[in-house]
Amino acid sequence: MAAAFALGAITADAAETKKKRKKRPPPVVSPTIHADRTVTFRIKAANAEKITVGGEFQKGRIPLVKGTNNIWSVTTGPIRPGLYGYNFQIDGLSTLDPGNRFLKPMRSPKTSILHIPDGNVFDFDPAVPHGTVHQHIYHSKPIQRTRELRVYTPPGYETGPGRYPLLVLQHGHSDSYATWTSYGKANLILDNLIAAGKAVPMVVVMLDGHPIPSSYGDGRSVANTEELRRDLMEVVLPMLEQNYRLKSEASNRAIAGLSMGGLHSLSIGLKHSDSFATIGAFSAAVPKDEVPKQLLAHPAELNHNLSLLWISIGKSDFLLEENNEFVALLKKKKIEHEFHLTEGGHSWPIWRAYLAEFAPRLFRKR
Repeated sequence: MAAAFALGAITADAAETKKKRKKRPPPVVSPTIHADRTVTFRIKAANAEKITVGGEFQKGRIPLVKGTNNIWSVTTGPIRPGLYGYNFQIDGLSTLDPGNRFLKPMRSPKTSILHIPDGNVFDFDPAVPHGTVHQHIYHSKPIQRTRELRVYTPPGYETGPGRYPLLVLQHGHSDSYATWTSYGKANLILDNLIAAGKAVPMVVVMLDGHPIPSSYGDGRSVANTEELRRDLMEVVLPMLEQNYRLKSEASNRAIAGLSMGGLHSLSIGLKHSDSFATIGAFSAAVPKDEVPKQLLAHPAELNHNLSLLWISIGKSDFLLEENNEFVALLKKKKIEHEFHLTEGGHSWPIWRAYLAEFAPRLFRKR
């Protein structure tokens, strides 16, 4: 009888558990991409008074409408194929889309990812060979910090011989060493360019551009840039040379970055033009005060060392004025460079396009 009673209790508990599971509401799916490239965003918020969605795919923010089961939604578009960051604002508070597992790596994550593929150079193509993204944790003795970075090796690296050129590719303010691959898909861009014969197979290293923890508030500071420079030159490059098959000549080294990473690339690349023959600045924050004068103090040496100084920015970018001033200074010093003024503002769709344009220029003979 005791056994029967226990069995009955277990059966009753199981039935009650099953009943409770049946009552669990289905998850809120967001975003939903429709065949016509319109997109529906959804979020459940019982007590909200106003919810909007905004992102790199549009100007301004779009209000959501409250429906059944406290689910707010809106359908917008059609949206041009691409990869975009977006977020919700709930009564003024910016937040991720809880229905979307894809988010942009940041110091303080607040951006979800919308990806509308188009089968172009920016997307995953199962028909082409793919490289590998490696992650390293290391201690940087000169700056006394434990750090992380990612390294991309091109298709065939693990199975073939030979040495490869190196690109240092840096992220922008508030992002991280993971952003260029997890969000910008730099590895896929390079896979596709290499497969098409448009880019030379290369190794790419992506460092954390905020070595000073407090630099989240001022990544452009001279102190933060100097710590990054020491970490790169004294620790990371020797570590990579020990662990990866790299070409050592300056002609096979490049440094580039976006926004804050553009400032870091200009500051480090111009200071070490004997180590990096190519510098790329995508919508760069420009070094301030006396720093540019120091970096550009020896024009003849820079012209001799650099095979390419590539500067690009959008016409509606808030950093355009300081880029124009910097380019004017380059012209005054007669320092050879390329300046590309494009459409667009300060956003990832622009920077991914810049990488796709910049990478084919790397490691070619003059």
